[in-house]
Formats: sequence, C-alpha cells, structure tokens
Amino acid sequence: MYNILIVKYGEIGVKGKNRYLFENKLIKNIRNMIKHIGEFNVYKEYGRIYVDIEDYNYEEVIEEVRKVFGVVGVCPAIKAEKSYDKLKEIALIMLEKNIEEGCKTFKVESRRGDKEFPMTSQEMSVDIGAYLLKNLDGKIKVDVRNPEVKISCEYREHHTMVYSKTIKGYGGLPVGTNGKALSLLSGGIDSPVASWMVAKRGMKLEFVHFHSYPFTNERSQEKVLDLAKIIAKYCGKIKLHKVNILEIQKAISENCHESDYTIVARRFMMRIANKLAKETNCDALVTGESIGQVASQTIHGLTCTNAVVDIPVFRPLIAMDKLDIIDISQNIGTYETSIIPEEDCCSLFAPKNPTTRPTIEKMNLAETKLDIDKLVDEAIEGRESFYVEFE
Repeated sequence: MYNILIVKYGEIGVKGKNRYLFENKLIKNIRNMIKHIGEFNVYKEYGRIYVDIEDYNYEEVIEEVRKVFGVVGVCPAIKAEKSYDKLKEIALIMLEKNIEEGCKTFKVESRRGDKEFPMTSQEMSVDIGAYLLKNLDGKIKVDVRNPEVKISCEYREHHTMVYSKTIKGYGGLPVGTNGKALSLLSGGIDSPVASWMVAKRGMKLEFVHFHSYPFTNERSQEKVLDLAKIIAKYCGKIKLHKVNILEIQKAISENCHESDYTIVARRFMMRIANKLAKETNCDALVTGESIGQVASQTIHGLTCTNAVVDIPVFRPLIAMDKLDIIDISQNIGTYETSIIPEEDCCSLFAPKNPTTRPTIEKMNLAETKLDIDKLVDEAIEGRESFYVEFE
C-alpha cells in the first residue's frame, strides 16, 4: 500500500543558513541506519526528507528510521501521479484502512503545493471530505476539533501524496553535527544511557573502558563490547579504547588509605580520559554519574574528580532517578546486556567504608606517594583501540 516515507525533523528546521548541513547529515545517517535492509533512495525535496520504500516492509523500515537522531516522526504515505481525482481515490483508500482499524471520526487536512490549482487548501479539504463521506455511506463521521484520524492530502507541482499516521522518533540532532566526546563506558546500566543521550544531541562518540585484567575476566570486557555495539546502532561506527588500570589500582592500594581508594581511582580514570580525549580530538568527556547514587557520586566526590580535568564533563543523568534511567535503557536495548552479572574494575578494590565527603586538599595529599604522570602515561600507552559497529 505505502510506497514512500515522509521523514519529519524538529530543531533542524530552525538552523537558518546552516540547515542544509544538518539535513544532509540526517540523510546520510538515515541511509546508514537502513543499509542492512536494502538500497534505498533517501532524498530531500520541498524542505522535507523522503525515503522511497518500494516493495520493502514499510514497518521494518520505519522502525529503523525513527531511531535516527534528528527524526521526530515518520509518516508512511502513498505517492501518486499529479491528478486531483487520483488524490481523492487514495484518500478514500487511506480512510477505509483506518476504519478497518476502528477509527470512528476523521478530518481532512490539505496542502496545495501547486499554486496554479484553482482550489485553496481549505477548499480542497472541504471537497475531499465531502467525497469521502459520500463514498463511505455513514461508516465514519467528521470531527474537525478532535478527530481520531487526520487524512493529510497534498497536491504538489509534480505529484500527489496522502498519509494519515506519524510514528514518533527520538528527535534530537544528527550525530556528527555537534562535535565529539569521549564517553567512559562501563558494563553497568548508566553509562550506555548517558552515551546515548549525548549522542542524541548530535555529538559523535568515542568510548574508553577501564578494566583490571587478569584480576577481572575477559567476559566483563566482552559485555562492554556488546554494549558499545548496541550504541553504535544509533551512532554509527565508534572507536573503543580499552585501558588496563590494574597497576594503578595496585599502587593505590599500597600507598593510600582504604577509604580513599574509590575516589583516587576515579581521579586516575578522569586523568586518563582527559589526556586520551585531547589525543583523539574529543571536545568533552561523558560519564553516567548521578548525584548520590553511590559513595563516589556525592557532590564532594564529583568535585574531587572534576578537579583533575580541564575539559567539559557532561553528566546527562546527574539528576535522574534510577528507575527513569532503567526505562531508557530498556527502550534503547541496553538493559538486558547491562544487568548480566560480571565483576568490573570498580568493584575489585572497593573499600568497605568509602569516604563520602572527600575534599580536593585531602585527595591531593592522598596521592603524594603516587607517580601520577608515569602511571597515567603507561596506562594510555598500553591501551587497545579498535572500531565497533552494530552487527
């Protein structure tokens, strides 16, 4: 029935003279998202983006297109030759389908793209509505204020188009239009969600994952790889850096008070991420921290970790409740992987009674016996880096 998708975008429409850059990026990202289904003609026309779906399963294609950041809605439509009579016939077919699905009231909304057509848009709506009522013999009623379905009819310069549904997208901005960030990716619930949320605002991502192999097993690293692949579904190919911090953790345990282990280790992770971000031309760091969720995420702990970096740190989950974060993780497909029980580097040297009110002065003092630069440089030099794609 449907032969084309109308892709609607939101914020891109107010980008002024730069709008075409966002539109072109969005078209490229849509093509990448659906390339595993087949070859599609994705193009821009009349300030809109279209996808010709031909004989493909339109529902499958819509499900993929709606996940592309920047897309606020996808409308399955019927495109036909330029004929007003044909337009009315298609509108009738569309409304009959909605009646079969249980709709009781409707409204016609028309758009005259060809200014030489003698009717105004309003006159078209009245005329098409009358035609539909005449041919449906009381099966449905008109409700212009609160209809169950809107039949949208467009009479363009070269074709006609009819649609009635809009499937909601994630919105945001196309990935790659807002700089690049390095996200600290663990195997938990939070950091994949934080990464997804920042990517939704148009930022291209790279990942850094900290591990303590062989004290932690390889399965924990495989879990993180699986999470990275899921996020890559939305973002495209992503570079992942795996950094072993076992030697750093050993040095901390030998030279620092047990209650300070977590904060000191976290400060090392932030130092490594900060330096790695600069090497990879990333403009910011991303973490999955939320105020008070764990001992190291008190305002005092976050202040201490912030003190060792000199680029912005984005924390999109900072004021979110855990249940809200879980809802997003389930929606984007990371939850089932995140809850697989595997020991990570943070739990390896976790103190029984971690400090919850650290100060920068105290943490600086706690680190005096550590050769910070040497430990950071060695960890970065020993990293593994490779690209991850959705499979």
